Amino acid sequence: MKPIVALVYDFDGTLSPYNMQECGFIQSLGMSVSEFWTHANRMAVDEDASSILCYMKYMLDSAKKAGFPVTKELLRKSGEEVKLYDGVKEWFALINQYGESKGVQIEHYINSSGLKEMIDGTPIANEFKRIYACSYIYNEVGEAVWPAVAVDFSTKTQFLFKINKGIRSVSDNVEVNRYTNEEERPIPFKRMIYFGDGETDIPCMKLVKNQGGYSIAVYRPDSSKLRAAKKLISDGRVNFVCEADYQKDGEIFEIVKTIIDKMKSDYDFEVLQRKHQTKL
Repeated sequence: MKPIVALVYDFDGTLSPYNMQECGFIQSLGMSVSEFWTHANRMAVDEDASSILCYMKYMLDSAKKAGFPVTKELLRKSGEEVKLYDGVKEWFALINQYGESKGVQIEHYINSSGLKEMIDGTPIANEFKRIYACSYIYNEVGEAVWPAVAVDFSTKTQFLFKINKGIRSVSDNVEVNRYTNEEERPIPFKRMIYFGDGETDIPCMKLVKNQGGYSIAVYRPDSSKLRAAKKLISDGRVNFVCEADYQKDGEIFEIVKTIIDKMKSDYDFEVLQRKHQTKL
């Protein structure tokens, strides 16, 4: 049986240089990107509320004011316009092939505060075993009316445990809290690689790293996040800091290959050790 290695990605700022709403949806509201986020963030401050829930509500309120409903199809269409970093479209096949060559099964997951419906519209949506992200509840005519899932920094860690335990349901709060021996879990944390860029990723990056897995902070070279990314490694919260370039000749590809090699060697060593322990 091949060991499973899980690659878990944030989306905005990690696989895409932008927040996904900025690639068409906000413009369709007749406002600028800065105007949208200023209003959404002000709502969170004024109401002392979740910034995630407030941006989701502001999307609905603004669309209604602009004269159109928010539907799954509209969000999926907006997702088709989302820009991705260099090499992202080809990345999954490259890593899958490398894992296969090393006798490792690679699984990809999204763990994002962005919108699942938009991610479903991107050309890479079918690469993921599961997409954990914000989503809406829709009424009988297909219009979004209420948040179904709101993913903030604490919820992201919950989804890591769902991946760790092989739980696919978002609503299942029983199995995720049930004690299971780490060695009996489908994907131990020590065989996870977490990719993130921002503050909402810090608990996940540190959790994976502290549990024996590896965390990679990515950054856009022309953004203000380079300094923040470097601080993550100096603070011991991540293992690596890389430019967000997923091409075959990029640094991320070389790092991930090396991590996969180590994970496979560690797995083989554990199998050998257990074999000899059973002789006692």
